[in-house]
Amino acid sequence: MVQAVQGAKVVVTGAGGGIGAALARRFAAQGARVVVNDLDADRAKAVAEEIGGLAVAGDASSIVGEARDALGGTVDVWCANAGVGRDGGEPGEPLREEDWALSWDVNVMAHVRAAHALLPEWLERGSGRFVSTVSAAGLLTMIGTAPYSVTKHGAYAFAEWLSLTYRHRGVRVHAICPQGVRTDMLDASGSAGDLVLRPTAIEPDDVADALFDGIENDRFLILPHPEVAEYYRARAADPERWLGGMNRVQRQWETTR
Repeated sequence: MVQAVQGAKVVVTGAGGGIGAALARRFAAQGARVVVNDLDADRAKAVAEEIGGLAVAGDASSIVGEARDALGGTVDVWCANAGVGRDGGEPGEPLREEDWALSWDVNVMAHVRAAHALLPEWLERGSGRFVSTVSAAGLLTMIGTAPYSVTKHGAYAFAEWLSLTYRHRGVRVHAICPQGVRTDMLDASGSAGDLVLRPTAIEPDDVADALFDGIENDRFLILPHPEVAEYYRARAADPERWLGGMNRVQRQWETTR
C-alpha cells in the first residue's frame, strides 16, 4: 500500500476506460475515495460501481466543483487524464481549426482550469497532488498528428511549471509519459500508431504501476516505457540527428499509407 494515497480523495478524468479506468481502480484498491469522470455517463457509472466510487459525468474542464462536492468538499489528488487525439490535417490540406481548438482545450486548458480551481485550497493547507497524463509525444513528438503532439508538449510544460513553482509549498506533480498503451486511442491512431506505437504497446495497468512507483518515490517524470528516457536524452544531445531519424520514420510511414 502507498501511504500517500490511503484515504485520499481522488478525481480521475476520462476514466470510463483505458488508462483512466486503470488509475481509478488502483487508487480505490489503495484505499482512496475516487470520483470517476467521463463524458460518457454510462461508462463513468460502470467503473464507479465496480470500484465503490462516485460517478461525475461531463467535460473534465467544468466538473471540479461537482467532484469536490461529491467528495465532501475536498480534493486531495486530481488526475488530469482526459485527452483527445486529432491529426489536424497536413500542410497543404484544408486546416481543420476545430481539431486544433478541441486538442488545445482538452489536452491543455482542462489541466489549467483544474489547477486554477484546486490550487488555492492546496496552497492554504500545504498539500495536494496533480497527476497529468501526458504522453511520450509531449517529450519526443509523434508523426502524423500535429495537434496531439503540440498540445501534449503544452501539457508537459504546464505540469513542469506547476512542479517547479509549487513543490516547496507541498504540491506534488507527476507527468505520465507513456508511448503506446492498448486503449481505444491507440486503436484510433491508424497506420502511424501501428508503425510507431503498437509494437511496444503496454497495458493500462502497467501505466498505473509506473505512476504508483513514482508516487512512492516522489518522482515528477513517470516513464512507463523506460526507453523514452534514452530517446529524450538523444533528442536533447543532438537535435539534428534525432530529427533526421524521425524523418526516416515519417518517410517509412508514407510508403505504407
